[in-house]
Amino acid sequence: MSKNLLQDMIKVKRVSREAQAPQEEFRPERVKQGREKPKGPRYTLWFVVIVSLIFFLFAISYLFLKITVTINPRMQDAVLNENLSASKNGEAETLPFDLIVISGEEDKVVQTTEKKDVLEKAQGVVLIYNNFSSASQRLDIDTRLEGSNGKIYKTKKQIVAPGMKGKTPGSVEVGVYAVEGGEEYNSGPLDFTILGFKGTPKYSKFYARSKNEITGGFKGKSSFISENQKTSVIDEMRTALQAKLFKKATGQIPNGFILFKNAAFLEIDDSDFGLTSSKDEMLPVKLKGTLYGFLFDETKLVKKLAESDIDGYDGSLVYLPNIKDLTFSLLNTNLSDGQEKGDSSAKNNISFGEVKNINFNLAGATKIVWKLDENKLKTDLLGKSKEDFNQILLKYPNVNSADLVISPFWKMSFPDKVKDIKVIVNYPK
Repeated sequence: MSKNLLQDMIKVKRVSREAQAPQEEFRPERVKQGREKPKGPRYTLWFVVIVSLIFFLFAISYLFLKITVTINPRMQDAVLNENLSASKNGEAETLPFDLIVISGEEDKVVQTTEKKDVLEKAQGVVLIYNNFSSASQRLDIDTRLEGSNGKIYKTKKQIVAPGMKGKTPGSVEVGVYAVEGGEEYNSGPLDFTILGFKGTPKYSKFYARSKNEITGGFKGKSSFISENQKTSVIDEMRTALQAKLFKKATGQIPNGFILFKNAAFLEIDDSDFGLTSSKDEMLPVKLKGTLYGFLFDETKLVKKLAESDIDGYDGSLVYLPNIKDLTFSLLNTNLSDGQEKGDSSAKNNISFGEVKNINFNLAGATKIVWKLDENKLKTDLLGKSKEDFNQILLKYPNVNSADLVISPFWKMSFPDKVKDIKVIVNYPK
């Protein structure tokens, strides 16, 4: 009984659901039509996307437009051996030159090997005062001064002691030396009287005081630099001083000028070479000198060389990459008075500061390289078709060959702005 009741409930439930569902007639053609989707809107959308992407890529390509022109300039090998003339004033068509002048000194301690008996007199500097009258007073050379140490010294030259100005005594400076050699004349600062005025009113009114110590007095065995050693030491110091001053000079050369290594000459002053003797075996010496260097305007110099070595040279801008490696030889010089010096011994005696004209030789293997006006080339390329590139290059005889790279590849013309064109010239280093 219960089993049947359960079956009846299930049956009723099924019937009720079936009763609620509408009854439709099965139509195959309607099912087929429901499965089809419209084609037009989808393909149109894809077409718009693709076209937009193409326009976007073109727009981006213009933002990243890249034009690179690589130039190989015209070059010519040359072996130079040219005699040239130059003038300090650069008169007419003469090549001009200028002088760079630098002074300096070289110090060295020399070990000596020889000794000799020497007698050296102490020396110093004193101020002589005139507290006597407003009139000046002349004092002859070798005027004797008595120091507060009881020693006698003499003046090195004739002097005039000025008169008083009001209550202020006049004064004059003069060098003095001891009347005899020996260390006993060495002293600290001293007061002096003038022996020649002793017994007169001037004796107490004229007096002197040393500015510093009085030194140099010596008697006995002393180390010294022989003439042969002096010559050797001076040559060594000359070389070192010239190298030092040349390095200093190269750091002061204006842009566009050149100083050849062999175009710098050192004039030395060995009159104050240093101590000639000492109690010690180690002697300090000093060499003073002035370097004179001939400076040339590089552009004008290269143009002169090109006129001599390039057939049919048209005045184009050229340069020599290794111009500093050329050998400069000074042939002769003309001084301001017209006197000519040409031999090597004379070169050591002339004053280069007064030289007005020179003749020299430049020799060596080099390359002559033509320069390119990059801005003019860029201007000539603006807005031109890619096909016109070779025709434009024909206007530039300074160009040996050239490569053109345009990115993106479909761009067929040059841009309208100079900044968008890059020119690279492969100049030799």
